[in-house]
Amino acid sequence: MTSNQKSVDIVAFGAHPDDVELSAGGTIAKAVSEGKSVVLVDLTRGEMGSRGTPEIRLEEAKAAASILGASDRLNMGLPDTQVANTRENQLKVIQILRAYKPQVVFANAPIDRNPDHGHGSALIRDSFFLSGLVKIETKDEQGQHQESWRPSHLLFYMQDTVFEPDVIIDVTDHIETKEASILAHASQVNVQNPGDEPETYISSPTFFESIRARTRTYGHRGGCTHGEPFKLGRAPIMLSTLDPLFDRKIAR
Repeated sequence: MTSNQKSVDIVAFGAHPDDVELSAGGTIAKAVSEGKSVVLVDLTRGEMGSRGTPEIRLEEAKAAASILGASDRLNMGLPDTQVANTRENQLKVIQILRAYKPQVVFANAPIDRNPDHGHGSALIRDSFFLSGLVKIETKDEQGQHQESWRPSHLLFYMQDTVFEPDVIIDVTDHIETKEASILAHASQVNVQNPGDEPETYISSPTFFESIRARTRTYGHRGGCTHGEPFKLGRAPIMLSTLDPLFDRKIAR
């Protein structure tokens, strides 16, 4: 990441290499199809997971990013199960935000089953704000000063713990791409034959089926076939046009 790094529209953070795909993969695919540029950032290598190795998971993550059409995928290498909202880690996130200058940031939800998700969410939330402070100084990989940058929008995606969403994004036309990106994490999800490694909460085919069930549920709530739910991390959102209010009529 250099001082002349090309800016992107969206940076999507996940505590682990499959978090974004599971929760916001359809939205990422939709954004790319609309000409938006997206960078994925994994906080950890997922090395403490019961299945797979960091090396395998890295290759799976690359494949998934390619399926979604992401411009790049980074891994911060924070220790799995020990994600912490420290100043040191905040500065690492700030460097990424200032390098890519996104308008929109996605992150794990503040409360979720895996502690790393909540801790990672807090890390991104605080870094999102701090990145806009001029007196917090960071440098890029070449030692060049980075200008302050605060993105416009922060959205938390739903993973395990259910919340009342502020936004539902219609991903009907991109559900197959979302599911293909999830299946790229073959060591983790929809494992038909677990082999010598243990079965996990997300490895069974029934978990994979629940992903589609969730998009159907929130699609129904939003007035489409498949939808992904999000919570606003920075509200309110200003509308420069009323067009979104007339996007579709929801049958109730």
